[in-house]
Amino acid sequence: MAQMTETLIARQAQVRMAGGGQRRIDAQHGKGKLTARERIEVLLDDDSFEEYDMYVTHRCVDFGMEGQKVAGDGVVTGWGTINGRQVYVFSQDFTVLGGSLSETHAQKICKIMDMAVRNGAPVIGLNDSGGARIQEGVASLAGYAEVFRRNAEASGVIPQISVIMGPCAGGAVYSPAMTDFIFMVRDSSYMFVTGPDVVKTVTNEIVTAEELGGAGT
Repeated sequence: MAQMTETLIARQAQVRMAGGGQRRIDAQHGKGKLTARERIEVLLDDDSFEEYDMYVTHRCVDFGMEGQKVAGDGVVTGWGTINGRQVYVFSQDFTVLGGSLSETHAQKICKIMDMAVRNGAPVIGLNDSGGARIQEGVASLAGYAEVFRRNAEASGVIPQISVIMGPCAGGAVYSPAMTDFIFMVRDSSYMFVTGPDVVKTVTNEIVTAEELGGAGT
């Protein structure tokens, strides 16, 4: 039993460090950004975070996705305390498939939102996502629908707080728009339906990401 416990603890430590791989973690740090887990460590009281569904992976087998499974599926979820007060939190991991939302990624977020409502505690989303995971098609879009429904049902019941930590587009910004408070990081976080390249292609208008959906827009 002791050996099994030690093995589990070692595996947890490995998952916490892995993310989408060291190269992507280094790229995240190179942009002056923290990883999903590092953000949670900064946000919450020391040693207060209790994580759920650490080993969950997506179920997609199309477009070579069966070989791209990462424990946690691009989002870290759980609860902890801030100044001793209980909060529920999810933190999207941009190092894993750009933080894109899959069916299971959405289910993890919905689970945390449901628990927050049941316990009357705030829910905080640390958003760093490129939007829906297109390899999953309508399954990922259905996942967004479940998140949006919970945003609506929780409105006026618990505080919903969104922190935009990177370039968020499409479905990744609809949910934050339905929350009570939105915080952004100047020069590194963006909210738009679609990015500057698509705007240029469709309208022939040249616009920067900051102008289109930056913190000062």
